[in-house]
Amino acid sequence: MTIQMIIDGGADVPESLIENYGLKIVPLNLHFGDEQYKTGETLDLPLFYEKLKQSEELPRSSAPSPYDFYQACKQVDKDRPILVLAMTKGLSSTYESAVMGKDMLLDEEPDREIVVLNTKTASCGVALLVQEAGKKIKEGSDLQQLASHMEERIEKTTTLFILQTLENVIKGGRLDKVRGTIAKTLNIKLLLKASDDKGDIEVIEKVRGNKKAFRRFIEQIGEYANSFEDRVISLSHCNSEEKGRLILNDIKTKYNFKDSLFMETGPLISTYAGEGGLVIAFFKD
Repeated sequence: MTIQMIIDGGADVPESLIENYGLKIVPLNLHFGDEQYKTGETLDLPLFYEKLKQSEELPRSSAPSPYDFYQACKQVDKDRPILVLAMTKGLSSTYESAVMGKDMLLDEEPDREIVVLNTKTASCGVALLVQEAGKKIKEGSDLQQLASHMEERIEKTTTLFILQTLENVIKGGRLDKVRGTIAKTLNIKLLLKASDDKGDIEVIEKVRGNKKAFRRFIEQIGEYANSFEDRVISLSHCNSEEKGRLILNDIKTKYNFKDSLFMETGPLISTYAGEGGLVIAFFKD
C-alpha cells in the first residue's frame, strides 16, 4: 500500500495537496485565556481573527500530546507505512510528541513502519516538503528510501519570513516593547529566516520602508539558489491574499520557478506573524 503522510497544525498546506495525498493533520492547541481550541478542528481562521480582536493578549500555543499522534497513526491500516513530517522542534515540542506517539504504538504493534522527521521548518515550508514527498511516493519509493530523500531535502529547505507589523512579536514577548516602539516609529520591517541548524527563527535584516523591505525579501532568493527550472516556490500569507499574490508574481517574474504553491497561514503561524506577514520556502543549491 502507498505511504500515509501525517503533518501537524504548524504546517500550512493548500487544500489540493491535502486531497491529492490524503494527508492526516494532527492539530495544535491555542489557548485564549481559559478557553482551549484545536487548530483546524474547533478553531478556523474567521473564529481565530474574531477571538484575536477581542483579546488583549496573544493566545498561547501548545503542542499536540503524544497520544494525539498515537491515535492518528493507529487509525492508519497496519500494513501501511507512515511518514510524519513534524514542524520544526526549534519552535515547538511537536516533534518530540510525535516520536513518543510513534513509540507508544510500536510497543503495541512492533511490525508497524513509522518514520518521524523534524522538518526544521513550518507553514509553507512543510507544504514544499509534502509535495516533494508525494512525488517520490508516486514514483514508488519505499519508506526508507523516502525518509532518506526527505532528510536530504530538509537540509536544503530555506524558509524566509517578512513581518508587516511588530504588534504580535511585541505581544508575544519576542521583541522588547521599547525597541518595538522605536522600530514602529522608524517604519522598520523585519526579515527573518528559519536557522539551518535548529530551525528556530532568527532576524537576518532590519529594513526601513515597505518597498525596500519587499525588494530585499525577493532579492534574498537569489542568494541561496541559482537555477530554478526544476524547483518550486511555496508562499503563505497572513490574511493578505492580494499582497501575497503580488509578491508571488514578482518572484516568478524574477526567477523561473517550475511551479508554485500558494496558501493562507493557519491560526498558529498567524498568531506570531501578524496580519500582512508572508512566508516563502524553496530548496537552496
